[in-house]
Amino acid sequence: MLNLTSTPSGFCGEPLAKGEVVTVKGKFFFIREKKFFLKGVSYGPFSIGSHGESFPEKSVVEKDFAMIAEMGANCLRTYTVPPDWLLDLAAIYGLRLLIGIPWSQHIAFLDSSAVKAEIRNCIAQGVKVCRGHAATFAYLVGNEISPDIVRWHGAKPVRAFIKELMAVAKSSDPEGLVSYANYPCTEYLNIDFTDFSCFNVYLHREQDFRRYLSRLHNLTEDKPLVLSEFGVDSMGEGTQVQAEILSQKLSSSFEMGAAGTIIFSWTDEWFTGGYAIQDWAFGLVDAERLKKPAFQTVQEYYTAPLPPALPEYPKVSVVVCAYNAERTMDSCLASLKEVNYPNYEVIVVNDGSRDRTLEITQRYDYVRLINQENKGLSVARNVGMAAATGEIVAYTDSDCMVDPDWLTYLVAKFLSSDVGAVGGPNLSPPEDSLVPACVAVSPGVPTHILLSDEVAEHIAGCNMAFRREILEEINGFNPIFRTAGDDVDICWRLQDKGYTIGFSPTAIVWHFRRNTVAAYLKQQQGYGKAEALVYFKHPYRFNLLGQPSWLGRIYGDLSTFLRIGQPIIYSGVFGRGLFQTLYEPSSSLISYLPLTLEWNIAALILFVSALLSGHRPWFGAAMFLISFTWCVAGAIQARIDSRFAKKRARLLVALLIYLGPLVRSIERYKWRIKELKKAEPIKFDEL
Repeated sequence: MLNLTSTPSGFCGEPLAKGEVVTVKGKFFFIREKKFFLKGVSYGPFSIGSHGESFPEKSVVEKDFAMIAEMGANCLRTYTVPPDWLLDLAAIYGLRLLIGIPWSQHIAFLDSSAVKAEIRNCIAQGVKVCRGHAATFAYLVGNEISPDIVRWHGAKPVRAFIKELMAVAKSSDPEGLVSYANYPCTEYLNIDFTDFSCFNVYLHREQDFRRYLSRLHNLTEDKPLVLSEFGVDSMGEGTQVQAEILSQKLSSSFEMGAAGTIIFSWTDEWFTGGYAIQDWAFGLVDAERLKKPAFQTVQEYYTAPLPPALPEYPKVSVVVCAYNAERTMDSCLASLKEVNYPNYEVIVVNDGSRDRTLEITQRYDYVRLINQENKGLSVARNVGMAAATGEIVAYTDSDCMVDPDWLTYLVAKFLSSDVGAVGGPNLSPPEDSLVPACVAVSPGVPTHILLSDEVAEHIAGCNMAFRREILEEINGFNPIFRTAGDDVDICWRLQDKGYTIGFSPTAIVWHFRRNTVAAYLKQQQGYGKAEALVYFKHPYRFNLLGQPSWLGRIYGDLSTFLRIGQPIIYSGVFGRGLFQTLYEPSSSLISYLPLTLEWNIAALILFVSALLSGHRPWFGAAMFLISFTWCVAGAIQARIDSRFAKKRARLLVALLIYLGPLVRSIERYKWRIKELKKAEPIKFDEL
């Protein structure tokens, strides 16, 4: 149960085993069931060797690889396609390659069909050379296209071309991982279609680096974040300062959940444009392969367990409230047993289940089990809180599986900031059939809402943790919320009391969505009821249609695709700003109005009236057409599992986009009327 030092397969220095493939699951890489952190250095480009390739002589490469493996690295980033002999050597030393495929990025490449065809062929050939080799980790189909070129062509055409290159790479190696190395100057390209996200970031101040890392995690959402290039010039800063800055960067990167780091660079020997670079020295070793202080610094981080050890481990009480959860209970408790945190307990509150939930829970002897009659979710949460012995009370749901490092990342946020609560994302696990896969990407699922990159307005009930004394101070959860709404209510109550809610993007839980359309619509009914109940507690936080009026940005929800108005980007004078500033437009009523019950009732009334009168029937039909267009637009952009992403799936998602808000609204009105009927009329004294 307490496995704090999880060493992944393919440990640094051991020869790579055939068939030991790296896969992506959420924000991390895995080899089979073991988490795999990428620990790399950049290698090259070099001058042309006697073998005709842009790499050193074989004897030098072998010496380099032995030292790199000694340092604890497990990955090299190359800027040219490696020959077979170099791939073979890398495999012997346990090194995987992130392979950059170079092409003419410095010219106006989109202006010539011949140049575009040459680039596509370059990508296809580069992938073909390396596919299937044990040392091939992934391909980069581009690196830092300059702002001048992007400004000349336009962001959309450049983004579309990168997406096209990724498709070319995938067609050459369908099982291979593919990415693009972006950087802050062109952050606005929004490269969200790769297998994982790569960013080159040169920020020396630790606070700035951490803030930007938080931003990148939210930009990449549910994909691994690899810092594909960062480094320090020892010629300009000094070798000791180089080591100190790299220590800060590595500490920040892994503490904050980066899936990998690539340090620029291995050696001071560096060629570009046909010339040796003499006026900087970014290497961890010099051109003669003599170690700098930075080598030992990197070695300390690359040979230590990841994520890094916390300065302290306050006790955490994990509370799971379960009601008729036999479908997912076993998976939930099995995942909690494997959490890599040395000081936690698990409390299961069985809230009157009538299925096999109790029987399944009793199989796990590490669980503290509390049985009670069915009293609803909030009461069950409060019972768990009362039984908790930890300083921190964390909640997940019985239909969730937690990441092994879930508690580590939650607690790290508590330790590094003065927050009252912390939450993280909940991601959908892969589904085995079409309907659950469609439900998983449909709107209305629990999600986080952020006021900034590090501060949340709302955290989902399936992934939230609180300082116990603060939870007790506000008397826990309100018992009126029996199935939903408890998380919204408690988040707003905490903020009303002046507490801040933190967000940890790598504290992940995997949340099983509803597996039928009927179950999905029933869930939306429950949310509609909850919104009505929350309204009477926080009326000033709702709009005129009775819907929650959020101040922050909603993540992981199709509503972001349906919003009118794009982010406004300030990219500096002549597009040369080093770091972009994006102004997100606030959510407006018109952006989701066509999906509301009120809009559709108005459209129906106008259409029927026009048919009866014979006057302008097209007006009501046009309103329905707008609603239909909204739904189709969302369905087209929904990230449906590629196994099911056919026309039928898109149509089902479009239907759910339409039906979900309607069902939710009907239930919301129904319960608001019920609650209003309970209100006592004001009695005035008779004169």
